[in-house]
Amino acid sequence: MKMLRRSTDSLKGLRKALEDATVTGLGTDDLDTACEDFQDNWKYGTDQIGEQTEDLAKIIGKSRDSYREVDKALEEALKKSRAAAPGKGGTSK
Repeated sequence: MKMLRRSTDSLKGLRKALEDATVTGLGTDDLDTACEDFQDNWKYGTDQIGEQTEDLAKIIGKSRDSYREVDKALEEALKKSRAAAPGKGGTSK
């Protein structure tokens, strides 16, 4: 989860660094147009990856929290069961 968040931050930094880059004057008009198209697609793609990475980090965090909750409930149930078992300090029925 931490790595996903770092990746998201890294992508944001990359997008910001490239945001002001211009593509005009690199060569022919076709090359300039191709570079501009690539930059637009790159921005869209990295935005999408960033959003999905953030969403995935949130989902993983929720899964981790749910796992911890279930694990704690199971631990408590086992403690109660052990305490109630005959010959283990619990009461017999």
